[in-house]
Amino acid sequence: MELLKKQILTTLTRKDYTPVGPRRLATDIGLPKEQFANFQAALEQLRDSKQVVIDNRKNVNLPAMGHRVIGTFRANERGFGFIIPLQPNAYGDLFVSPSDTAGAMNNDVVAARAIKKGRRDGQVRYSGIITDIIERGGDQFVGTLKREQGVWVVQPESRGFYRAIVVDDAAASGAKAGDKVVLEIVNYPTETAAARGAIVEVLGEAGLYDTEIRSIMTRYGLPDAFSDKCRQQAREATENFTSERAAGRSDICDTVIITIDPPDAKDFDDAISLKKDTSGNWQLGVHIADVSAFIEQDSPLDTEARLRGNSVYLPQKVIPMLPEVLSNGICSLQPDQRRFAKSVYITYDIKGNVLGREVDNSVICSRKRLTYLEADAILKGDAKGYAGEVVALLKDMESLARAIEKRREKTGMLHLDLPETELEYNDDGQVIDAHPADDCYPHTIIEMFMVEANEAVAGLLDRFGVPFMRRIHPDPDAMTTTKLGRFVRVCGLKIPRHLDRAAIGDLLAAVKDTPLAHAVNLCVLRTMQKAEYSPLHIGHFALASTHYGHFTSPIRRYADLLVHRLIDCLIKGRLNKLGPDEVLSEAELIEIGKHISFTEQQAASAEKELKTVLILQMLSERVGEDMAVVVSGLTNFGVFVQCTTFGIEGMIEPGDLGLDEWKYDERAQAVVGKWSGESVHLGQKMKVRIAAVNIPARQLFLAPTEPLVSERPKLNRRKFKRKHHARKKRKLRSKKDAD
Repeated sequence: MELLKKQILTTLTRKDYTPVGPRRLATDIGLPKEQFANFQAALEQLRDSKQVVIDNRKNVNLPAMGHRVIGTFRANERGFGFIIPLQPNAYGDLFVSPSDTAGAMNNDVVAARAIKKGRRDGQVRYSGIITDIIERGGDQFVGTLKREQGVWVVQPESRGFYRAIVVDDAAASGAKAGDKVVLEIVNYPTETAAARGAIVEVLGEAGLYDTEIRSIMTRYGLPDAFSDKCRQQAREATENFTSERAAGRSDICDTVIITIDPPDAKDFDDAISLKKDTSGNWQLGVHIADVSAFIEQDSPLDTEARLRGNSVYLPQKVIPMLPEVLSNGICSLQPDQRRFAKSVYITYDIKGNVLGREVDNSVICSRKRLTYLEADAILKGDAKGYAGEVVALLKDMESLARAIEKRREKTGMLHLDLPETELEYNDDGQVIDAHPADDCYPHTIIEMFMVEANEAVAGLLDRFGVPFMRRIHPDPDAMTTTKLGRFVRVCGLKIPRHLDRAAIGDLLAAVKDTPLAHAVNLCVLRTMQKAEYSPLHIGHFALASTHYGHFTSPIRRYADLLVHRLIDCLIKGRLNKLGPDEVLSEAELIEIGKHISFTEQQAASAEKELKTVLILQMLSERVGEDMAVVVSGLTNFGVFVQCTTFGIEGMIEPGDLGLDEWKYDERAQAVVGKWSGESVHLGQKMKVRIAAVNIPARQLFLAPTEPLVSERPKLNRRKFKRKHHARKKRKLRSKKDAD
């Protein structure tokens, strides 16, 4: 129900939404007819809570702009800002002029009085006057200390605009100009005075790797050290561990088992075995580190793991979910070490079709630890120095993985071809270059086996009807797929009117290895909703999976640890005998799912921002140099482009495109010159010059190496007069309507 309500509100808040009736709205969302009763119930709940309205024509819409609007303030460097209403309305964001901000800062939750400002394009226009600041967006900021006109100030850093904060006594903190500091607000800004703050922590000299790491961890509230209780529990688990005490576990140390991981990996949580039975069928063994054997539910380590949600992987630094004595020690499937595991066995026929699944508690001993590149070299014939049993296993793994991949693609699994970038660092942690990340086939082998294991475990749990943490990926709604279809048609490709999963798969296959590949893959990615953790049984769209949950990485994901505990009950025959106190309810899982989905997003955002900072530091030394980019986003205030070498986004301001007036045409998916007719469209490749870098604001400004329009086009006065008179008539009609 909650998911349906979210889908309804998401559709209604789109700029191109036109009010329609309930049945049409359900169709636009992409809802099957058999779910319409649930849709109606969700719609009624939204109507009762006054989040939607149904007009006299039975059309569904958001409520009108009220006289009092509460929302999040987004400041602009020119002084004005916008309020993004917490309660969506039919008119979108509320403009606030510089004189009406009442000292609000970026990300503050504010209350404003909405004032009608006439009409435009047939719609009522509003602006807001902020009357109350309900909740400040934060009272601590990270920024670099500097001296400006005899005053110490700190410029908060992040996306979004913040005015500099005055520091009264910088010397007392021991900070010096150029240091990155944590600042706590003492006096918030007013309409006439800047905010004032006090330095509470000095992080170090700005620009240094360690300083930037501490800065990002502070900004995102990422945990660092473990508590004494957690460390004590981890020590006791390690000291008491002996693999000989394996009662109730299958000892499969004689089986040939290997791990394949990146070269810098320290925690090995998955290992693989594979053999053929007498019928010629494959039996795949996916062996996952049994973390649940060492961490009891509600123990200090369990509570801490739930709070952290996941490990955080920053450039050259890992913030683990579990103490390293566990994650890199007894829970890590190191070669030649007896380790506890949860083993999933999946039987396949020669074409990769699943014939059976089972799970077991085991003791394993990995024969060999391979990196992806080592595995790739072996598959390509360079097997010198490797045991024959390891080489044979690896070749069998490739054969099965290709069969599984072929089967999954036939059933609709989507694979986006968006190459990742791997950064190169010097000894000081500074980025000096970048290159495409390794994408050799062993990556796909492990990916296929992990997906199959996750799916197998979820399918087994679903037989018992017990609530568990799933990895869900909702279907894209019809509005976003319509927009995708419009873009693809503009690119000259023929596609069906209804873009379901099969059609999207065909589209991705059609553009593979063509100049349009990057743009189409990027557009498909933006069409997708985010995957998240939840007990709701809605499947995984991109994987074309009905039953799916995360099971294969309990060292670094709390969701997997929850699933391991239920699998242990299944293995021991207790799953259908659990009392209400022994299993988490759906309501509890929903709350945990929201939290760990949030920590996952925080980790991804922190990693992305730190990479952006390190790359911008490098590019700030290369202003004036050229680079290749692909247009990734279009607005009236600029063209966004993706740098294919460094994986970073930059912006081209309209004035830098050339001597013309540039406007975004949503239907054409292009920014078009008013007089010249020249255009910039999504997916277009361009060569640009680095114009400027703003590290605190995380901004990269670019300009085409050659302007699209080098001479101002001659004015067609007859055409101009027609447009001028038409505009004048529209204004008169709007004024008449307003009166």
